[in-house]
Amino acid sequence: MSEVRIPALAKMNLRLEVLGVRPDGFHELRTIFQTISLKDELRLKSTPQRGIELRVRGNDLLSSEPIEKNLVYRAVDALRQECGLRDGVAIELRKSIPAGRGLGGGSSDAAAALVGYLRLVKKQLARERLFEIASGLGADVPFFLEGGRALGIGKGDEIYPLPDIPKRNLLVVSPRAIEVPTPDAYRWLNAPELYPAQLTNSAGNPKISRFCALSWSLQGSPLLNDFEDAVFRQHPRLGELKRDLLQNGATEALLAGSGSAVIGVFPSPAKARRAAVGFPLDQTFVCETVSRDSYRRLIQSRTVLCAPGD
Repeated sequence: MSEVRIPALAKMNLRLEVLGVRPDGFHELRTIFQTISLKDELRLKSTPQRGIELRVRGNDLLSSEPIEKNLVYRAVDALRQECGLRDGVAIELRKSIPAGRGLGGGSSDAAAALVGYLRLVKKQLARERLFEIASGLGADVPFFLEGGRALGIGKGDEIYPLPDIPKRNLLVVSPRAIEVPTPDAYRWLNAPELYPAQLTNSAGNPKISRFCALSWSLQGSPLLNDFEDAVFRQHPRLGELKRDLLQNGATEALLAGSGSAVIGVFPSPAKARRAAVGFPLDQTFVCETVSRDSYRRLIQSRTVLCAPGD
């Protein structure tokens, strides 16, 4: 295959609960991920030169950074080392998902690079090993190997597929002037320190019991994001965006991940498009949730076994 084109879809967190700080310094999460139709695109081609070439279009900041910092580069480099490959690859990343807005664009790009590169070089990797590599790239990356609706626990990198729920029509509002670094959001949240026994003992932690019950609901559950209060205090305009979405016809709205995008759920795409007119200073995207089956068809993922040096 001379070229592989693969989409990298964004995500929203239907529920995101931060239970506390773990002994390893990371936060213990319970989240329900959901892929949405807003997407980037990767194009991968084999080249006669050795090494990895990466060109980023659609985001000036990312295109000006050293390519070694980009998760796409790191994903392909990890696979080349894993499989003992030396042939060259040229990658073009076309960005549409706003960076630093809680939509998972970088993580999705990394997962798409893993899947796309394996297809390009016609190699196979054990599913468990592929997930290990994905987890080493970032906590959200393993989710994008599954797609659809999924439960994330631990740091968010332990993924369990959940039944898909009916499609939701969405309006994503991305404020141009506000970016929320994830470490800052956690610092503002200042979650109380908890310990493993408390985090895993559902009988002693009604928050976990309630979350588990909501996760398996086939109708979904009310949107919730523990970051909202803390992030809205630091950036009041994000709270105003949520209020404006609700006033303009959204049935629900919430902060995307740790921010700064805000997402509204609408009864129809037409109502979402009409509401988008009310945010002239921001980027807006009318999109929809994407089921697991649809996601798998889009990325045509296959995960099997590759020996180093093959």
